[in-house]
Amino acid sequence: GMFPLLDDQSPGNEDRRRKKVAMVRYKDVHFIKDFWKKIRWPQVKKQERTLEKCVRTYGNDVSCLVDLARHSIVFETVQDLIGCLKSIQEDKEIIIVRIKNRFSCSYDSRASYGYRDVALNLRICNNVTCYYGLQNHIVELQLLLREFAEVKSDAGHSRYVTCRNLRAE
Repeated sequence: GMFPLLDDQSPGNEDRRRKKVAMVRYKDVHFIKDFWKKIRWPQVKKQERTLEKCVRTYGNDVSCLVDLARHSIVFETVQDLIGCLKSIQEDKEIIIVRIKNRFSCSYDSRASYGYRDVALNLRICNNVTCYYGLQNHIVELQLLLREFAEVKSDAGHSRYVTCRNLRAE
């Protein structure tokens, strides 16, 4: 899979709204010292959006909020995405809580304005998470194709937020 690079790591495109998201393959850089510093890591969901989602979507039930910490892995092909999903399913330290397959033929893409991904809610249970008391913390991992990652970023996400707010979601 691929991860997005920080903006200053992708030379030449100063206009964030029009540039393609620069990606790096894990297998190409995992051996480089401090390569993690070049990845654009997501922020924890902002408090304002967290409260908004809790009220609008979950009827004030905070236990339904499972995407406060989230990240995406981007793939060139569906086969690569499926391979990653299989690896996650086989990992003994990962407990999958839910899979939302927005690629499924039965999924109504109008609900996500045409956006497609596989969203996993999962817990990581190992010595480290148990030591820190985090073994029950649910995170979201989005597996998506590069084309959707490019649309999702910046201006595309801004349009999505506008539509979501009009629907009071």
